[in-house]
Amino acid sequence: MRIEDVVRDRGSRFGVALAPVAGRAGVQAYLADLGQIKKYAKATHNSWAVILSDGGTQKSDDGEAGAGAIILKMLEREGLVDHLIVVTRWYGGVHLGGDRFAHIVTCVRAALEAHAPRPDEVPGSAKQQRTQLKATQPGRS
Repeated sequence: MRIEDVVRDRGSRFGVALAPVAGRAGVQAYLADLGQIKKYAKATHNSWAVILSDGGTQKSDDGEAGAGAIILKMLEREGLVDHLIVVTRWYGGVHLGGDRFAHIVTCVRAALEAHAPRPDEVPGSAKQQRTQLKATQPGRS
């Protein structure tokens, strides 16, 4: 899943990709595939992080100092394992300073929200139970 235009600020554009991966080889394969897409190959930074089910973590800032650590921290909080998140920045000519970190967080949140199931899709959730109840009551649609 890719979202290509999450944030625009002072000419820079930020996008995000989230993909399931199987081990380190899966990470490298996805990054290689992403690099084959001209738009991503021309990006200034493709920062990424992943938590692997074998207990290992990997991250890369790709020149955007601290970006990989931010992505990794958010993955840890979410408990998302074997999913790679790549935040891409196309530099617009103006240094963003610390604002770039807020943009990285916004991108990761967008990916996590797009990946998360809706409340009515979560088995056993209150919303799913209400939806099922309405569907089974006579005269309701």
